[in-house]
Amino acid sequence: MDLYYEVKGEGHPVVLIHSGGADLRDWTYVFPVLANDYKVIAYDGRGAGKSPTPTEDVNCVEDLKALLDHLKISKPTIVGHSMGGQIAADFALEYPESISGLILIAPSLSGFNYSTEFLTYMNKINEAAPDIDKMIEISQSAPLYQVVQSSPHKKLTETMLRHHINRAFKWPAFNMIWPDPPAAERLEELTAKTLIIIGTEEFPDNLRVAEYFHQHANAKVIEIAGSDHMVTLTHPDTICHHITSFIEE
Repeated sequence: MDLYYEVKGEGHPVVLIHSGGADLRDWTYVFPVLANDYKVIAYDGRGAGKSPTPTEDVNCVEDLKALLDHLKISKPTIVGHSMGGQIAADFALEYPESISGLILIAPSLSGFNYSTEFLTYMNKINEAAPDIDKMIEISQSAPLYQVVQSSPHKKLTETMLRHHINRAFKWPAFNMIWPDPPAAERLEELTAKTLIIIGTEEFPDNLRVAEYFHQHANAKVIEIAGSDHMVTLTHPDTICHHITSFIEE
């Protein structure tokens, strides 16, 4: 197993999958609290944090499967944030027998029909390359980062993003491989008990994704008032409370 990972605690296994543009520091305040009661595994996705640079096409779902097999982890609760939520949902659809529950924090969703506004925002970030400062400025100026930008966690958010962009500039060309058909077309097949956690100060598309999970996968949705996309950093105690309640149910 070449991905970097950390394991803390004992008990029921909980796997944490970080957001895009970040690394396992996404869970800085969640990881140690959950480890008081559970066996918690956090890892850096391929090309992120301390994990190796991609050398071929990347399949995040199969990377997660390989990690669980390597650690001999059975029936974990999987917690995914943003793109990590997309990975978690696709994994749950591909390997439904391998998990006991699914918690998605402001998840993205493969195959979802994102708005022109959202796609324009993403394109503006990419068009600013190779000016990393400008890329970060555009990214963090969006409404979904306004809470964290005025919090003590602004520096950590930007440090992770800067580290990720610097690494991405050095990646060779590769493709991201996702299951086909995408999760948005298969949510009715999702058998795992699913909880969605999302802040109220979000991009409209992310709120639509949460509602889509509610409608098509019977997922329970919990909104955290006054939080944005980086709710894992700004509201870790609330996140840990909902994760623990979900597992103990």
